[in-house]
Amino acid sequence: MVSSVAVLSDIHGVLPVLDAVLADPDVAGAEAIVVTGDHAAGPQPVAVLDRLTALGNRVVLVRGNADRELVELAEGRPSTVGEPYEIDMWAAKQLSPEHVALLAGLPHPVTLDVTGFGPVLFCHGSPRDDDEVVLVDTRLDRWAEAFADLPADVQTVVCGHTHMPFTRLVDRRLVINPGSVGMPYGRPGGSWALLRDGAVTLRSTAVDIDAAIASVVADSSYPERRDWAEYYLRATSSDAQALTSFAPRDGRSTN
Repeated sequence: MVSSVAVLSDIHGVLPVLDAVLADPDVAGAEAIVVTGDHAAGPQPVAVLDRLTALGNRVVLVRGNADRELVELAEGRPSTVGEPYEIDMWAAKQLSPEHVALLAGLPHPVTLDVTGFGPVLFCHGSPRDDDEVVLVDTRLDRWAEAFADLPADVQTVVCGHTHMPFTRLVDRRLVINPGSVGMPYGRPGGSWALLRDGAVTLRSTAVDIDAAIASVVADSSYPERRDWAEYYLRATSSDAQALTSFAPRDGRSTN
């Protein structure tokens, strides 16, 4: 049983924003830090993985679809999550064998007992699939399908993958998405969530975006790093645009 959990997700290889979030007193003071996937697929993959592993046993890393893809790319296997992005192919080449082994060994999902919540399941897309899209407005029967195999005592589920923070009830279960640290949709800054004393708070760490972009440009060798950082760190895509783009993937009717 842990008393408090800071939940981060979708860092996507962006070190300056990760460092800003880790410096928040409530993250620094949390008994555990859970990162719900997509850690390294971005412009600073090695630096981010090294920063996370340096936290020791206090951090729990959950596998995301992009983590699985990086392993496939690094090992020269066909991607099982679709056509890889250019930055993912580049990031996979930066990883040492130790980094690849780390990503290959990540679990999905992970359940921890948290004070005030009981067993909490942490996943990336959904409990059954690290690449499944479930959204704040996904219909209840789709949620029921995604949760069909959950034990009855798991009444809190934390997911990532869609880069937009929300909390909602799904037939009495509490569902939380902390948003994204490195590729936020809707507003810039590092989004995360805090589970403490039976309550959930969605948090956003303010970041000097110009300085963060400059840091990525200075410390990464990805050829298109400036354009990538400008687009994602400034949250160029709104939440409305992201929801519209993701909507067909949650099984809803488009009629």
